[in-house]
Amino acid sequence: MEPAPEMKRNRFPSMNFEAEILAAPHDNSELYVVPSMRSLTAEEYVEAFKSFLDHSTEHQCMDEFNKEEMPRIVAGLGNGKSTINVLGVGSGTGEQDLKMIRILQAAHPGVLINNEIVEPNPQHVAAYKELVNQAPDLQGVSFIWHQLTSSEYEQQVKEKCINKKFDFIHMIQMLYRVEDIPNTIKFFHSCLDHQGKLLIIILSDSSGWASLWKKYRHCLPSTDSGHYITSDGITAVLRRLGIQYRVHEFPSGWDITECFVEGDPAGGQMMDFLTGTKNFLGTAPPALRRRLQEALCQPECSSKKDGRVIFCNNLSMISLFVIRTLIKALIDLEV
Repeated sequence: MEPAPEMKRNRFPSMNFEAEILAAPHDNSELYVVPSMRSLTAEEYVEAFKSFLDHSTEHQCMDEFNKEEMPRIVAGLGNGKSTINVLGVGSGTGEQDLKMIRILQAAHPGVLINNEIVEPNPQHVAAYKELVNQAPDLQGVSFIWHQLTSSEYEQQVKEKCINKKFDFIHMIQMLYRVEDIPNTIKFFHSCLDHQGKLLIIILSDSSGWASLWKKYRHCLPSTDSGHYITSDGITAVLRRLGIQYRVHEFPSGWDITECFVEGDPAGGQMMDFLTGTKNFLGTAPPALRRRLQEALCQPECSSKKDGRVIFCNNLSMISLFVIRTLIKALIDLEV
């Protein structure tokens, strides 16, 4: 889950999404937030995210997608042009970006690649640049970093009347943190060149996150912005916009066994990441801790394998295309 901050206060996300799209009543009225509970800071989120990656198959899931689907997705990009323009939105530290760039290089040998990156976190930008500096196989690839949130980038493009088009745009695990999801998709889709493609990677509706946040997001410290959203919410937006798309589902798991080991430091960090709360096990009311740990063991969240508890972290890869009928849909959206 590549962190792509879009926050007003510290411009970095916690995982407790404000879910105005989830209006269904809940039955956890006896569970509540207490003053000692607070959201993760930027630095704390980074550490919790590293722990998540160490114990999950998210990057392996991405690698499987890159192997099975990405070559087909990028095969027709550029329409024979000598340069392919790529835009990464919320690219984090760049590991996944560079894997996609290499797939592009293999599919279009000899073609120049102009890769632009929108990423607000300065630490991530610095890490991305260092990764590029250490890569010997990126000849013919240029890099431009925009240290901005997606909304700031959009505002800059509109204010300066920039009309640059891209052949490929990707938004990996970042739409949770934008304030206006439909208009964000609308804007970046409008940045695609003829025959361009936009790739959105988002948590699947079959993931354990979907069940967890529907039941418990109201019990956790709130954030300045952010949304509970899964693939079903995104495809509903795309249908409203009249955008053609395909969805590819890929399984991913996260070993959260240590969450249930009393006093285990790794387990405590996992619970912090799951809840977006600093020291959740030490600050949350006992009833909330108990109910959340019980929920994590339910089939809609996790499965058991060889005595381990594996949280379902399935991902949906949604590829979008430029089609003429989009024009009317965008006009309708404005109305």
